[in-house]
Amino acid sequence: MKRVVISVDAMGGDQGPAAVVAGCAKAAKTHPEMAFILHGPEQHLKKLVRAKLKRLEGRVEIRDATEVVRMEDKPSHVMRHGQGTSMWSALDSVRDGDAAVAVSCGNTGALMASAMIRLRKQKGVNRPAIAALWPSRNPQGFNVMLDIGADIRADAQDLLRYAVMGASYARNGLDLKRPRVGLLNVGIEEHKGRPELHEAHSLIERFAEDGGYDYAGYVEGGDIPGDIVDVIVTDGFTGNIAVKTGEGTASLFGDLLKEAFKYSPMSRFASLLALTSLRRLKKRIDPRRVNGGVFLGLNGTVVKSHGNADATAVAAAVRLAFLLGQTGFNERLAARVASAAALSQNGANAGNNDPDSDRKQA
Repeated sequence: MKRVVISVDAMGGDQGPAAVVAGCAKAAKTHPEMAFILHGPEQHLKKLVRAKLKRLEGRVEIRDATEVVRMEDKPSHVMRHGQGTSMWSALDSVRDGDAAVAVSCGNTGALMASAMIRLRKQKGVNRPAIAALWPSRNPQGFNVMLDIGADIRADAQDLLRYAVMGASYARNGLDLKRPRVGLLNVGIEEHKGRPELHEAHSLIERFAEDGGYDYAGYVEGGDIPGDIVDVIVTDGFTGNIAVKTGEGTASLFGDLLKEAFKYSPMSRFASLLALTSLRRLKKRIDPRRVNGGVFLGLNGTVVKSHGNADATAVAAAVRLAFLLGQTGFNERLAARVASAAALSQNGANAGNNDPDSDRKQA
């Protein structure tokens, strides 16, 4: 199988390059076709790679980058002064064709701003989106939701492109041949919601056949973790609040569960009996194992890992990057987006010339 090279910003994230390199080694253990370009201070990274030599030998190139984008840095500052940073260097490797996907745990706003400069938006994309996997009742275990914060605004044409990009991600990331797409609204009734949602509803429905998805219409917040749809489309403002509310609720639920099992000697004994089931539940909802938001709509694939990612979380983001790199996801996505743009701009279905088909569709 063809080797897939992943460009990694080794200096992004709260836990430092040791966690990033350990995560790469963890992912490489089960994927012999995986190779890396690590970006950061060369001498420091050499020591870390040497410690993981058994798994990384012959599979790592280090590119020296002495500057680091900090979590508190403003995107505008990074856009003007980002040259020489590990983040900028990681994106350049994708732009130059040396790597298939870039991975970073760094500052989200700075990463998106830098990616838009270094990679540029795909033709037909007004606003890129960040897509995330959300635990769900569906057989695949997760739903795709976008946008979760790349841009707080989105008009009807943007939402159509999000639907196309989200469906493409679901096909490649979750192996769903024909994803079901829903548009997030305050109710499922057709008269509810803002005018741009009504317009988007019509556009997404019209492009369903050429976009390779089934459109389920409006969905509500309770459907995000449900089994009615596989892809939830919304603007970045709403999506970001939903994701952070979900993460906070999951954390609260975990704390309350621990508290309940510590309530009495009998409840502590019950926790021992339920230990296997509790471990299974923890693994199912562990955010580290689905770590990685994907930037969609750029001329290159970028996976954004959580800022506080440990080795397990970094490995999950790297595996996702590897999967998308294997499929040639971004090239086929570009064709879908261009076709959707033609529909929304011309007011007619322009998808008779399908940009890709059967098993190679994005």
